Amino acid sequence: MDVKIEQSWKTRLQNEFGKEYFINLTNFVKNEYDSYTVYPPGRLIFNAFDKCPFENIRVVILGQDPYHGPGQAHGLCFSVREGVTFPPSLINIFKEIHNDQGNSLPDSGNLERWAEQGVLLINATLTVRAGQAGSHQNKGWEQFTDEVVRLVAKEKNNIVFILWGSYAQKKGETIDRAKHLVLESPHPSPLSASRGFFGNNHFSKANAYLVEHGMEPVEW
Repeated sequence: MDVKIEQSWKTRLQNEFGKEYFINLTNFVKNEYDSYTVYPPGRLIFNAFDKCPFENIRVVILGQDPYHGPGQAHGLCFSVREGVTFPPSLINIFKEIHNDQGNSLPDSGNLERWAEQGVLLINATLTVRAGQAGSHQNKGWEQFTDEVVRLVAKEKNNIVFILWGSYAQKKGETIDRAKHLVLESPHPSPLSASRGFFGNNHFSKANAYLVEHGMEPVEW
């Protein structure tokens, strides 16, 4: 199957694309796009991979579902397009960066600027039906993104994995903690941010680890 994804990922994931679950997933997703409004736009499903080639990865942030409101999702977890109002979780992420590092709140919620620095921003599920959170869960995306996490953890060294909330933490259970830094806290959602997301200092901890291992810090 010819999947339109950045070449370094295509080379490594080619075997996945031929598996029965992925073929079934592709058929399901195509039918959904034909029948309903689905986010993100089809050409942006693999945007996180396109903006962050395998060779560039230094940090992985795991989300759950794409945003399901109009004009928000563009293939990077927690990120929204230019000019789009910041969702509550993203506001809390920016608040924590401000508290942790003193950065002023940015004008844009587009996190491509992180991806271009080697931050892989992937959701466990890469598509969603408009207005229906979780509508594309358990269709195969999770198996695909589990393989992505496994691949990064196996082939790379000294990656920072940032796992917010129990869903992401469960997805990261197989990561070798002796080989990588795994940062965990509650999710930045308003429902849980005050229970340990605020004050987790994940952004400064990630940068300290990167510098310690001879890499440039991320400009959050």
